[in-house]
Amino acid sequence: MKGLILSGGKGTRLRPLTFTSAKQLIPLANKPVLFRVIETIRDAGVTDIGVVVGPPTDEEVRAQVGDGSRWGVKITFITQDRPAGLAHAVRISRDFIGDDRFVMFLGDNCIQGGIHKLIRQYADSDYNSQIVLKQVPDPRSYGVAVLNATGGIERLIEKPKDPPSNLALVGVYMFDKHVFEAVDAIKPSWRGELEITDAIQWLVSNGRKVFPYIHTGWWVDTGKREDMLEANSLVLEELVPTVDGVIENSEVDQRVTVEKGAVIRNSIVRGPAIIGENTRIENSYIGPFTSIHNDCVIENAEIDRSIVLENCEIRDIPARIHDSLIGRRSVVNRAAQKPTGYRLMLGDYSQVGLA
Repeated sequence: MKGLILSGGKGTRLRPLTFTSAKQLIPLANKPVLFRVIETIRDAGVTDIGVVVGPPTDEEVRAQVGDGSRWGVKITFITQDRPAGLAHAVRISRDFIGDDRFVMFLGDNCIQGGIHKLIRQYADSDYNSQIVLKQVPDPRSYGVAVLNATGGIERLIEKPKDPPSNLALVGVYMFDKHVFEAVDAIKPSWRGELEITDAIQWLVSNGRKVFPYIHTGWWVDTGKREDMLEANSLVLEELVPTVDGVIENSEVDQRVTVEKGAVIRNSIVRGPAIIGENTRIENSYIGPFTSIHNDCVIENAEIDRSIVLENCEIRDIPARIHDSLIGRRSVVNRAAQKPTGYRLMLGDYSQVGLA
C-alpha cells in the first residue's frame, strides 16, 4: 500500500503567514502539520509516500521534507501546476500509485488516534474505497455525505449551501485502482476543479464498494487561525512532556515540554505548553495551550493559548497576549515614545484585535 499527501494550495485563509510559507509547514506544538501527517501514515505501516506540491510553495516543501529518510520513509514529489482539485491530484499521481491501493491524506489535517486501524480495516476488506466521515456543526465548507438506511453511501455533495447531513469528509481516503476510472470519467465542477466527492460518487453509482467510516475522535482542518489554535491545543494535550532545557527560579508545571537549549528564568509556565530550542523566557507568564518555537525571546510579557513561530521577540507588553498566531521573526514590544498610542506595521491580510 502507498500513501499520497496533498500539500499544495495557497492557504489564503492563513494570510499573511502563507505569503512566505506553506500552510502545511505551520507548526502545531512546534512540529509542522505536514510532518505530523507523514508520521501518521508511517505509523500505519505505509512507507512509500507521494507528496503532491504546487507553486508557489513547492520548493519550500521539497526543501523541508527532503527524501523522507528522517522518518524512515521514501518520499516522491509530484507537481500539480495549478489548483485543479483533489481528484486532479489523484489523476496526476497515477504513475506513482500504479495498481497499488493507497491512502490519501490532506497535508493540513490532524486526526486523533492515527489511521492504523483504518488501514488495517481497509487492507483486510474487499472495499474499492473507504472514506472517513465526521459529524461537524457546520458542514457547508466540506464535502458532505448522505447515508442510506443500511449505513451505505447514498450521495455526496461538495460544499453545499444547504447541507442534507452533518457528515463531512475529513480529508482521509483509501482507494484502489478503480479510482482512476472515476477521475477520468468526471467533469470539472462549477469551481473549475475535479472534485474528489464527484469521483467517489461515480464509484458508488457504478457499483463499486465504498465504505463510510465515521470517526468519533477529534479532527481539525487547520485552514484558519482559529482552527490552528484549536489543533495546537489538542496536540499539546497529547504530548508526553520532557525537560531538556534550564529552569531557574521559575514555576513550571508537569505538562510543559522544555526543549534543548531553552532557558526559563523568573517566570511561570502553565501547561500544556512547549518551549522550543534555544528560546529564552524571562520575567514572564506563559499560559496553557501555548507553543513557543525555537530561538525566541519572551521578556516581561504574558501570553496564553497562542502559537509563536521561530525567532520572535516579545518584550515589555502591558497586557496579556492570547488567542494569537505570531509569524516568524516578528517583533512585539512596547514603544517608549510619546504620545501613547498604537504603532503598527502590518502585512496584507493581517488581523489585529485591540482592547
